Amino acid sequence: MPAFSLEPEQIAWCGELRTLAAERLRPLAEKGEPGHVNRALVAELGRLGLLGRLFTSGALDLCLMRESLAYACTEAETALALQGLGAHPVHACGTPAQRGRWLPKVADGTAVAAFALTEPGAGSDAGALELRAEPESEGSVTAEPDGPAGWRLTGEKCWISNAPEADFYTVFARTTPGVGARGVTAFLVPAGRPGLTGTALDMLSPHPIGALGFDAVPVTADDVLGEVDRGFRVAMGTLNQFRPSVGAFAVGMAQAALDATLAHTSRRDAFGGKLKDLQAVAHQVAEMAMRTDAARLMVHAAATAYDEGAPGVPRRAAMAKLLATETAQYVVDRAVQLHGARALRRGHLLEHLYREVRAPRIYEGASEVQRGIIAKELYRDMEAVEEPQ
Repeated sequence: MPAFSLEPEQIAWCGELRTLAAERLRPLAEKGEPGHVNRALVAELGRLGLLGRLFTSGALDLCLMRESLAYACTEAETALALQGLGAHPVHACGTPAQRGRWLPKVADGTAVAAFALTEPGAGSDAGALELRAEPESEGSVTAEPDGPAGWRLTGEKCWISNAPEADFYTVFARTTPGVGARGVTAFLVPAGRPGLTGTALDMLSPHPIGALGFDAVPVTADDVLGEVDRGFRVAMGTLNQFRPSVGAFAVGMAQAALDATLAHTSRRDAFGGKLKDLQAVAHQVAEMAMRTDAARLMVHAAATAYDEGAPGVPRRAAMAKLLATETAQYVVDRAVQLHGARALRRGHLLEHLYREVRAPRIYEGASEVQRGIIAKELYRDMEAVEEPQ
């Protein structure tokens, strides 16, 4: 299937998702407490079968879900995405026991997941992680009977979505010092482990985000996701799949802002006619539409490349996230300008989108990081072509 073409069934499914988001998910979102996990909303995503699709769908389907939900209910989109982000390492790298314990609960919306990568001094530079996983000797309290010894996690994580209310965390910690990304291990850490604490952070957009403290939190080999010292691969594998879908989230917001602007400029009287009759307005709307469509195409292309195992996925994923999130910022800002003061009133769709649209340019790799990834991959490809055969 070409990256720029959707099947009629996919288009119909997107329409159904928009309707579900507006009629069943948005009312639950509106009842949620800002800054806290909305468990009723998560449970409804489970009942609708959308959370289960996180583990059975490809990257393109994930993008279609995220864009469609974002168009009508950004809170539902974010709740779904955070479940996927936190649980994907378990799905991709977990043991049968880990998967059996947690994935069914994530799918039915009864367990909340979180992806704990960022630290106070290691955000975009994930290879600089300082959360320490200090090994313990055989027979310690973290070791299973007649089994391997474990580690104690000590340090901090911050800007962690769903913290401190998640039921389990995918935590990335340094098991080997001094070797950068090569010495990081991923651990599955259930909430309630001794020494694990958390505090909520008050953010611009009302998502549940917090900081985590690790005071000698015990983990064992049974908690490792993937291989020891190979956790960076777990993190990057997750981000490569989810980065295009962050772009899809942004496209959904951009489309919602564009549609609101089309409706407003068609009705609003100004200077003896409608706003849409002013060339300055019409040209801005055209620019908004062109950029939104271009971002959508790049998101679909990156997701299709991931699903097909095509080369250049990191570059494509970075391009999709970068273009789509920067585009959404532009489109929402233009929409606010064309709506005027009414768009700044608390509760207006565009006031909501204006707060929501800023964060995706930072999380899962800031725009500057995406440009760095793109350039690195381009030069790597060039050098590979130039190497003598």
